[in-house]
Amino acid sequence: MYQTIPQLLQHIVMGNQKVDVQLSKDDEGNFHPTTYEQLYKLVLDLAAGLHLLGVARGSHVGLIADNRKEWLNADLAILSLGAADVPRGRDAMPYELAFILGVTESKVTFAENADQARKILELKDKLPVLSTLILMDPRYKDEPIAEGVPEGVSLLTFEEVLASGVAFNKKNKSFVENEISLGKADDLATIIFTSGTTGEPKGVMLSHRNFLFQLEQLPKVIDFKTGERWLSVLPVWHSFERILQYVVLSQASTIAYSKPIGKIMLVDLQRLNPSWMGSVPRIWEAVKAGVYQNVKSKSPVARGLFHFFVWVGATHAAAKNLVTNRVPQFSHRFYPLDFLLGIVPFLVLYPFLLLGNVLVFKNIRKKFGTNFRAGVSGGGSLPSSVDRFFKAIGITLLDGYGLTETAPVIGLRPIKKQVPGTVAPLPETEIKIIDENGKNVPPGKKGVIHARGQQVMLGYYKRPDLTAAILSKDGWLNTGDIGVWTHQGEYAIKGRAKDTIVLSGGENIEPLPIEARLRESEYIEQAVVVGQDKKYLGALIVPDTKALEVYIKQNAIPYMARFDICELPEVNELLNSEINELISSKNGFKSFEHINKFTILKTSFKIGQELSAKQEVMRHKVQQLYKKEIDSLF
Repeated sequence: MYQTIPQLLQHIVMGNQKVDVQLSKDDEGNFHPTTYEQLYKLVLDLAAGLHLLGVARGSHVGLIADNRKEWLNADLAILSLGAADVPRGRDAMPYELAFILGVTESKVTFAENADQARKILELKDKLPVLSTLILMDPRYKDEPIAEGVPEGVSLLTFEEVLASGVAFNKKNKSFVENEISLGKADDLATIIFTSGTTGEPKGVMLSHRNFLFQLEQLPKVIDFKTGERWLSVLPVWHSFERILQYVVLSQASTIAYSKPIGKIMLVDLQRLNPSWMGSVPRIWEAVKAGVYQNVKSKSPVARGLFHFFVWVGATHAAAKNLVTNRVPQFSHRFYPLDFLLGIVPFLVLYPFLLLGNVLVFKNIRKKFGTNFRAGVSGGGSLPSSVDRFFKAIGITLLDGYGLTETAPVIGLRPIKKQVPGTVAPLPETEIKIIDENGKNVPPGKKGVIHARGQQVMLGYYKRPDLTAAILSKDGWLNTGDIGVWTHQGEYAIKGRAKDTIVLSGGENIEPLPIEARLRESEYIEQAVVVGQDKKYLGALIVPDTKALEVYIKQNAIPYMARFDICELPEVNELLNSEINELISSKNGFKSFEHINKFTILKTSFKIGQELSAKQEVMRHKVQQLYKKEIDSLF
């Protein structure tokens, strides 16, 4: 049985040589396939080329790129030699790369393109051991970077390394395969530095066992099928997209590379007809917002039908949950009563649901292609409004939960039993939720989630102090997330322990549910709740300027330019009305959870500034960047 990812590849290749494993675009946007047989040969040759550059068992190799076929090729080649990769995306800031590549002593580093090459070469004085930079994009020769290569650093293309490996393997045919056979499950596979939301980057050390364990457990809750297509849109250096790509390999399936840009992604969904796509909640929110925005341009009748049938779909789905006993039970429920409450709307609305499928939902689902089975959402909690919308229109979203430190999956909503707002522990994974005294909490009570299983990290690179702070000697990892058990064994994520806001009156508030509700407004793109040690809550609001512009034109409100929209008193009144409507007692928010004051930010949050690579708000950055605006609220 295989113990490493490259050994898994060998096992899969044996019976699937001619099956496509990758679909990647050329400069004209046309997709070209790579078979498992071709991938395996390429991995062997690239590994041989890396060997000639000094990469060996125990080496660390930088891998600075977003999702593209060469990323997986390089990853597998590095792992084949018993080395570990140190990945990061194109959005990495220079100071981050200096720290990541420096502390790991990465002598050889892959860079996706000329921009990344320049960024790394300019850091040479901080990277004294850097000896070789490998460009994935061969077009770098058209860019003026070769003149800037410091002494002692070789600049090579992906193809040049590959060619040297081909020549080496002709004379040493079994060298790389012998190296693969030496791999063990506990060998280090990767060091992923978390940008996180707390500021300090930490190098998470993950082994082959961490990944392979999940590849054994995930098929127990999701019925994958061999040969299915997956659309890849997320940064692959992140553990969520990475495990999805390993799932593809383990199932002898196909990865098609796209981009998390609406127009590109939707076109590729229809062109390729994938069965699956993994994405973060923010992208699913954007898809939902795009549908609603498109509906605004329709006739009044069409708009009315859309909203009516979405209500029908959502209400029918809620009724079905009552009938099938799939309502989250944070407190005990009486199923016969739930059944009686649900059966009438379940039956009455069914004909209307069928009609809605024909008139409305079928056309929306076509945008996802003809074979779409489900989307997998990870990297953050899926907002309930987004969850309800996709359920209403007949598209399945599976909410996953995990951390980089757990490689990443420790919870997932099973495809055959979907209880909204919750996840179930991954098989053979232990979960406990404990209070501040270390005692297990009963269902319905909040506590901090701890996890134990074979996917839990080896530790933080060169930081035994930080490792000991969250990983106990008996293997329990403190996730830092707040969770609640149901009476049926699922659990829900309620926020981050470190994000909890404590008002001056002692009230404890989780900002994430409030922010998620605020983003349900079509006029609010992003929201950050603040108020630590204050008398009340405030909020930073990033408006959706396109939606606001439509509103202003519909209401004949004069303005000069889009940038001036945020200063209009009518916009302030509109946002104030939206906030008060959404964060209200009738929606279940306590009086101290209401937003007392807010300020409007004129520019969208950007990855690497206010947002992490997972598009989560980095609160420490927001506190620094908008200190003046926050202070003005109190």
